[in-house]
Amino acid sequence: MRIISRLDIKGINLIKSVQLEGLRTLGSPEDFACKYYQEGIDEILLMDAVASLYGRNSLDSLISQIADNVFVPITVGGGIRTLDDARRILRSGADKVAVNTGAVRNPELIKEISETFGSQATVLSIDCKRLGDGWEVLIETGREKTGLNVVEWAKQGVDLGAGELLITSVDNEGTRKGFDVGLMKALFPISEVPIIASGGMGRLEDIEEVSRYTDAIAIADFFHYNRGSIEEIFSYSSSKGIKVRDYAI
Repeated sequence: MRIISRLDIKGINLIKSVQLEGLRTLGSPEDFACKYYQEGIDEILLMDAVASLYGRNSLDSLISQIADNVFVPITVGGGIRTLDDARRILRSGADKVAVNTGAVRNPELIKEISETFGSQATVLSIDCKRLGDGWEVLIETGREKTGLNVVEWAKQGVDLGAGELLITSVDNEGTRKGFDVGLMKALFPISEVPIIASGGMGRLEDIEEVSRYTDAIAIADFFHYNRGSIEEIFSYSSSKGIKVRDYAI
């Protein structure tokens, strides 16, 4: 299982929200990314929290600065609506692009990116919220309902060429009450590609159950507020028999 640090960005600032609302500014994304790299993180995830709202992604310069100092895979999402947007992000130094709103508006975008840059560079990012017995896909950073069922949309995305699924539980995001294990369990049987669980990490014990259904976890609040370290996560995971890489910095 991979351990990923998630950095949500607004302008030049790292921010953190609760259920994608109430943004709080924390500092420089570059400083945090470099810190996590030096402490042994597996990957970095950069998400432009307002790109979709304003119809643009403005992380090019930041991506370049981080890529010059961080030598682990970098995934970038937010505001990617065209193949040219994806090309620009990858040329700036990202290893993968994550598409959400743009893919829902135009599902063929997933296929275009996958066929051009490879499925390994194509991540389908899905924000979702519980609805009845299932979960509904949300877009525009959680502001807009789509009527799409998360399992059906994930299946379609993989069929179109997505090489990875980034699943964010809006219900749990920023709450510290743990991952939405039911959501991950629902997706696990249908996914032929790795699943990244995001939203809700509050304590080390939250890792064990979700690890049965995911290939990676994306963590923000737990790291940003120094409530636990990367080393502790690797150590705890190993102690529970969860397969992680040998930790060394």
